[in-house]
Amino acid sequence: MDRELLRQALSYHGPALLSLLRAEQHDNPDFRGLLPPPGTALEPPRGASQPPAAWKERPSIDTEIKRFIAKKADLLFAHAWKPNGPLCETIEENEEYYAVMPPLERFMEVPREERRELFFRDIERGDIVIGRITSIREFGFFMVLICLGSGIIREISDLEITALCPLRDVPSQSNHGDPLSYYQTGDLIRAAIKDVDRYHEKLTVSLYSSALPPNLSSTKLGVITSDDFPLHYRRSMEVANTGETFEEVLHRSPGFANPFLVEYLAEKLGISESNPPSLMRSLQIKNFNEEDFAPALRKKQSASWALKCVKAGVDYFKVGRHVEAMNEYNKALEIDPQNVEALVARGALYATKGSLNKAIGDFEIALENCPTHRNARKYLCQTLVERGGQLEEEDKLINAESYYKKALSLDETFQEAEEALTKLRKHMQVEEEKESINFLLLFLLLLLK
Repeated sequence: MDRELLRQALSYHGPALLSLLRAEQHDNPDFRGLLPPPGTALEPPRGASQPPAAWKERPSIDTEIKRFIAKKADLLFAHAWKPNGPLCETIEENEEYYAVMPPLERFMEVPREERRELFFRDIERGDIVIGRITSIREFGFFMVLICLGSGIIREISDLEITALCPLRDVPSQSNHGDPLSYYQTGDLIRAAIKDVDRYHEKLTVSLYSSALPPNLSSTKLGVITSDDFPLHYRRSMEVANTGETFEEVLHRSPGFANPFLVEYLAEKLGISESNPPSLMRSLQIKNFNEEDFAPALRKKQSASWALKCVKAGVDYFKVGRHVEAMNEYNKALEIDPQNVEALVARGALYATKGSLNKAIGDFEIALENCPTHRNARKYLCQTLVERGGQLEEEDKLINAESYYKKALSLDETFQEAEEALTKLRKHMQVEEEKESINFLLLFLLLLLK
């Protein structure tokens, strides 16, 4: 058990959590020596935060949270929760990799007072904020915050939080003697939090990169444009106009469809895929079936997506839109390269277009992946015979014979291949007889001379 984390939780939630822990974890030997004896006063450590004021008005929520902690304590305070790898200090907002979402508060009816309280609880020195200059004085300028650029992302645009950027924290510009003369009311500013007065709710910011933590030191501070707004804020403004739900925004995000989304975020967060932490006790079981693990589930998911593309391709094929059909088949095979239905469908389209060798290649791969696939075997035999016929016309009889034989090896009852092979062999026999007669006549002519 993580003693320090348990101590912090008890100091934060008080005797009520202690009583619930004793009731829920009385049979757990790991907790017997960790919980303080009855009657021990719990004093919060210096600087410890207090529960939000709104919780006091809604005691049922606070009680439910404490019950949850007590019930899951053996999992919550286990050392296994520590990251399996190095944590990434910042995760770049890239919607191609993962779904960049607006702050959750955008979709919730969280009172302004509570959001303001949580903002000042969580904001730290070095965090990046973005705001608009509202007034310029001889000692610096004031800005109203619009959004956050790092740290815990929150919805703050309507909270009217003001920050002061003192003159000493405004870098001089080469063409301006007075640093403040470079700035105008209404300018958008990206700045770093330099000082936080949580009690009086006052912020001081700086435009010097030295105010940033090392992992953010390359971030440009100063005047920006609306194009420089963080992606999460732009998404939030879109939701404000469209009224979309969380699920709608999530599903239309390109990153949500990224098949490597889980691996990407797990790596950034230092979470092991082979031994992931979870509060679901069923997931603490060690012996899972292979089909329950992510690779097998992902394979099923990819196969399902691929089949949707195949169906769309078949619909295009039926109405003669072969280019669109080929695009859908190729898309299906990008998602699931071994998808048998996609290979068979694409092979059939290749055969229709006369690309018999490509068709044979697709049918063969499909049959390797699923030897019992009837259409793959049937279409492959038909295409082999058709290709054999082309080779006959090119007078490549030996090659044609090998294609007919291959078709019969796949299906001994395939009458078309058997008839073609019989016909070819008769033709080859006649050709051999003609060649023998010609050779004999040539020999006799030489003797007569």
